[in-house]
Amino acid sequence: MKYTVLDYLEETVAQFPDKVAFADINSSITWKELVEQSKKYAVIISKYFEPGKAVPIMVDKSVETIKLFFGALYSGCFYSYFDSTFPDTRLDSMIQTLQVKYIIADKRFEKKLSNLNISPLFLQDFEADIQSTDFSNLRRNQIIDTDPVYANFTSGSTGTPKAVVVSHRSVIDFISCFTELFGIKASDNIANQAPFDFDVSVKDIFSGVFTGATVHLVPKMFFSFPTKLLDYLIEREITVLIWAVSALCIVSTLNGFDYKVPDILRLIMFSGEVMPIKQLEIWKKFIPGAEYINLYGPTEITCNCSYYRIPKDIDLSSFMHGIPMGIPFPNERIILLDENNNQITEVETEGEVCVSGTCVALGYYNNDKTYEVFIQNPLNNNFFERIYKTGDLAFFGKDGNYYYLGRKDTQIKHMGHRIELGEIENALAKHNNINRSCCVFADNKITAFYLGEETEKKELVSLLKTTLPAYMVPADFIYLKEFPLTKNGKIDKHLLLEKLNVCKN
Repeated sequence: MKYTVLDYLEETVAQFPDKVAFADINSSITWKELVEQSKKYAVIISKYFEPGKAVPIMVDKSVETIKLFFGALYSGCFYSYFDSTFPDTRLDSMIQTLQVKYIIADKRFEKKLSNLNISPLFLQDFEADIQSTDFSNLRRNQIIDTDPVYANFTSGSTGTPKAVVVSHRSVIDFISCFTELFGIKASDNIANQAPFDFDVSVKDIFSGVFTGATVHLVPKMFFSFPTKLLDYLIEREITVLIWAVSALCIVSTLNGFDYKVPDILRLIMFSGEVMPIKQLEIWKKFIPGAEYINLYGPTEITCNCSYYRIPKDIDLSSFMHGIPMGIPFPNERIILLDENNNQITEVETEGEVCVSGTCVALGYYNNDKTYEVFIQNPLNNNFFERIYKTGDLAFFGKDGNYYYLGRKDTQIKHMGHRIELGEIENALAKHNNINRSCCVFADNKITAFYLGEETEKKELVSLLKTTLPAYMVPADFIYLKEFPLTKNGKIDKHLLLEKLNVCKN
């Protein structure tokens, strides 16, 4: 029986001991070496961290970071990745949340850490001890499937960041389905785009662990240079992408395929934001043989709860509400609730997406917000059944798919009407000059930012009035050469609002 992700790792080691497991730009490691070296780190980690506690790690994304993640797991703890670029106030908040005394870090962050309320354990100081360590299975054998694997912090856009804690059981449940559904296998090469504190990276790391596929850690800087990125994908013979929407759009909006086409890609999956249909059409034009999957789901339900396989011959412009969220993953249930927690059963009727199943995270670490959104299923009065209220709005379509509408907290009320900004963005996408758009609401007016070709305002207004009521037409349209992005690759709406203030002044 396999109860923990370490059981899956060790099974993969038995099958592919000398196969490359992870590779960064400078180094690589086999599955056998990964376990051996992770166990050595576990001995050192065990000296400073009690079982079941978080192990903060501040090391640039690399093979070494992966070894530390599994070192934390072998020590009976769980990992939490700390980004060195975060401001001190945010890092201190994360430290306070996890209630930790120590952090494992690269020595080059010594000055950064001197400002924080934590004691650093420098990776470079481990080197003398690591050769002589003798791993004991004592802690490893005490791990059970409800113990945490990782804690990923939310963006904190609405206040103090929250640490989402996800168990071995949830990772096993999701990744087992994920890799089987999409046929990920040992012969695949996966290109990891996501930062290690973003849950998309969980799909990369553990898809490799569960199948023996090799995971290549793409340098962040390559996403600023599409030619370097495409060279990398071709040289590494990448077959699988599990990327944020904006990462894919960087390639297509900058005409990267005019340079080279990584045509052995067979599986291209995206999540995090709504995929612009025009950008997807570009990918499908240049790599028509690949399978394209739209994934949906927040961190709190272990990566994703629904998926949509995009038919190869479908006319993407036929989707009136964007690409569907699709159907639930096996062993996951989606229900739509109204504002009074009553179930919505009518098709094409808006409700809040709520999810139940083993996929639901343990909750937020050391945060009472857990009890507001991880709740008893209001439809079940007979036994305890926990669900997660996502805060996302969707409807169930006549075609059997769920369709994403937007966020409860970004649904605006304007001129007495409730408006989904995403509906305006979908309408704008029909203009030939617009590659992508994002709407914001401030000072009681809607502003649309867009990429593509600069276009007369009256032309855009005329287009929107053919499909939208007047109260939904933006007051202003601002052309940008590129969108500001968060570190997770999503459009940074806070920076857009700052740009709006600059434009006013």
